[in-house]
Amino acid sequence: MPIKVSIVEDNQGTRQTLARLLASSPALCITGAYRDAEQALQKIPAEQPDVVLMDINLPGMSGIECVARLKEALPKVQVLMLTTYDEHDLIFDSLRNGASGYLLKKMPPAELLQAIEQVHAGGAPMSMQIARKVVNHFRQIKQPAADVEKLSPREQEILALLAKGFLYKEIGDRLGITIGTVRAHLHKVYEKLHVQTRTEAVVKFLGRD
Repeated sequence: MPIKVSIVEDNQGTRQTLARLLASSPALCITGAYRDAEQALQKIPAEQPDVVLMDINLPGMSGIECVARLKEALPKVQVLMLTTYDEHDLIFDSLRNGASGYLLKKMPPAELLQAIEQVHAGGAPMSMQIARKVVNHFRQIKQPAADVEKLSPREQEILALLAKGFLYKEIGDRLGITIGTVRAHLHKVYEKLHVQTRTEAVVKFLGRD
C-alpha cells in the first residue's frame, strides 16, 4: 500500500511543487494539501494519513502547535517538519510537540521522498545541519549521560542501532528479536530518558559524551 501523505504549507507555489513531487512517486499518495493549520486540523483526522509534511510559519496557528493537536487526534501519525528555519527553539519545540523529523526545504527532492519513507518505517530523519545543532545542544548542556546510564545494555544496543539509521525490523533481525520486542524496549527507553519521541531519544543518546 502506498504511504498516505498530507501537506500543510501556506505558500501556494511550494504546496503545488510538493504535491507534484509526491505524485511522482509510486510509493506515496496524497490525501490532502492545506494552506493553514486550522484547515488541516479540520480535514486531516478524517483522512488518516501516515505522514504529514508540516510547515512552521503558517498564518494563524503555527505549525508547531498544529503538530501537538494532530498528535492528540492521531497519535500514530508521523510528522515531518519541512521549513526554512533552523533556530534551536523551533527545532526543539517541534520535537517536544511530537514531530518525528525536521527537514530544511532546500534539501534535494529525492532526499525528501526518502525521508518520508524513512519516517514511515520507523526512522527519524533530519537534515544534516539540523542533526548537528541537536547533538551540539545536548553536548553543551551535559545532561544526557546520567539518563543514558540508566539504560540496560540491550536498550543501549537498540538505541545505538536506531541512531545509526536502522529501522525497527532491521534492528529486530540483527538482534534476533521481534519488532514488538524492539518497540517494548524503546518504550522503556523513552521513560528512562524522559522523552516522548524516538528523535529525542536518539539525539539525547548521541549527545551523551
